[in-house]
Amino acid sequence: MPIHILPPETAAKIAAGEVVERPANVAKELLENSIDAGATEIRVEVREGGQRLLRVADNGHGIASEEVPLAFERHATSKLTTVEDLNRIVTFGFRGEALYSIAAVSQLTLSSRHRDEPYGTTIHLEGGTVRDTGRAGLPVGTAVTVEHLFFNVPARQKFLRSPATEAGQIASVVQRYALAHPERRFSFINDGRLLFQSTGTGDVFDVLVKIYGLENARQFVDIGPERRPGSPRDTSALDSMALDVDFMSGTDRDSNPAARPSARAEVNGFVSLPSLTRANRSNIDIFVNRRYIEDRSLTHAVVQAYHTLLPVGRFPVAIIFLEVDPAQVDVNVHPQKTQVRFLEERRIFSAVQQAVRRAVIEASPVPDMGVDDDGRLVSPEHTGSAVPSGWAARRDNIINAGRQHSLDMFVPSQRTQPEPQDAAPGQAAPTAASSVSSTHPPTAPALQQQARQLPPLRVVGQVGAMYIVAEGPEGLFLIDQHAAHERILYEKFMAQRYGTEGGAVAQQQLLEPLTLHVGSQAAGQVAAHLEALAQVGFTVEPFGGDTFLVRAVPAILAGEDPARALVEIVGALGERRNLVGEELEARLVKMVCKRAAIKA
Repeated sequence: MPIHILPPETAAKIAAGEVVERPANVAKELLENSIDAGATEIRVEVREGGQRLLRVADNGHGIASEEVPLAFERHATSKLTTVEDLNRIVTFGFRGEALYSIAAVSQLTLSSRHRDEPYGTTIHLEGGTVRDTGRAGLPVGTAVTVEHLFFNVPARQKFLRSPATEAGQIASVVQRYALAHPERRFSFINDGRLLFQSTGTGDVFDVLVKIYGLENARQFVDIGPERRPGSPRDTSALDSMALDVDFMSGTDRDSNPAARPSARAEVNGFVSLPSLTRANRSNIDIFVNRRYIEDRSLTHAVVQAYHTLLPVGRFPVAIIFLEVDPAQVDVNVHPQKTQVRFLEERRIFSAVQQAVRRAVIEASPVPDMGVDDDGRLVSPEHTGSAVPSGWAARRDNIINAGRQHSLDMFVPSQRTQPEPQDAAPGQAAPTAASSVSSTHPPTAPALQQQARQLPPLRVVGQVGAMYIVAEGPEGLFLIDQHAAHERILYEKFMAQRYGTEGGAVAQQQLLEPLTLHVGSQAAGQVAAHLEALAQVGFTVEPFGGDTFLVRAVPAILAGEDPARALVEIVGALGERRNLVGEELEARLVKMVCKRAAIKA
């Protein structure tokens, strides 16, 4: 094929693919335009996950009527004039490609009225071609309606996910900008339902409550209480994480008299206590000068700050705000502007890690170790019995019964039940006991058999309120009492559910319905799993917005805080969105049993 110039419409569609991959990218670009326009009220409405319709309306200063057609030309922008302006750019947009790219792959209508004009202007485009323009009576501000996204690029439509998934991605975009701009009021409406609305008070904590719910929001630590987004900038009182270095040379300013003025980076935001975790890193949000970015290095810095504080495979929730001199960060790296480059990346990494680590340690310090009368170390958490009285009584009875009695409660039943989800295909669920000494080490098949059938055991004691020490024919066994209890509850639960005990899960009816505010992030998950929750013993009813009524809980959770239990279970479901049918129910059962099992 000979070299030739692509037709303008083909080139436009290809270029649009760099900026617009899915509806969430459209929402991001339009939100940034609204923020740059000084809007204080921003409303995002979607239908069918944004594929049928996505509309962003604001009360910003609007677009002058004569500039409306120009806004859809490529590289048309009001943000900068020369490349040097990038060194001091403070707006989100600057390339002049967003509206051009979105219009090229959709049917777009823009309505805008400038604050200095008595009327507004509307323009309609299809595939980047202007179809109609006119004047109209409009409020000050701008509304952009994007319909039938990718109608002229079928190949891109094939890669879109379900409407629910795409709507969830858009909701995440809206919530991130609400966190970075708490002084602005954001609303998100999905298929006619208001799912999220920030207060616009200027307090990030208010937005956290809206997103995560009050119970979870209380488990966040403020790592920069005097410096939150939206607060007046006070350069005379930078926090201890400020970096006073020459970013260009990497040397201290004092050692380089000819250096440029020093650059500073401020770290603030909110991070979760070790009690609030997620199964992946997706809830670590990082903002540079209030611009959301995706930076694996800084995400790793946050995770490293929790080293030794979280279980393996669990990750914190974090909202990190970095304030950096625009001259020290390059935002013109990626077409979607979600990646940046720092001139002093190592120092930024260290600042984030230290700020987060200090905040978490100060909020949840390692407990002091006391000394008992015999001079032995005693942990405050393990003082007294950490085991419920019923369990303790049974344990004591077994110990006092002598060598003739076996610990039959740890012998799994012979019923064939579904294994918990974490078990690998073809393998048993993780065993609650492991042999610590044996005359003849068992072979691999023997280990699998051992996981399913324990020999008679005699309990000889307990270690750290966490493990039961038992003696068997082959030596000593350490039994994780939480895992063992969880397995027992799982067996009993499945017996109730699948027939040997009647086919119905035992419920505990609440004397009064519990009103539960789960936050906008979890509301969709609760609504989507009401039927599955009912199958495991929860009776939950929608009560408007992000509020639900809880009328009953599984009987094994009767002694637990039902609100906290449900929020944690739903949060875990949100991390495994692809589960359906029996797999979903088995996962729910396991989470309920894990919550109900005794704790160390």
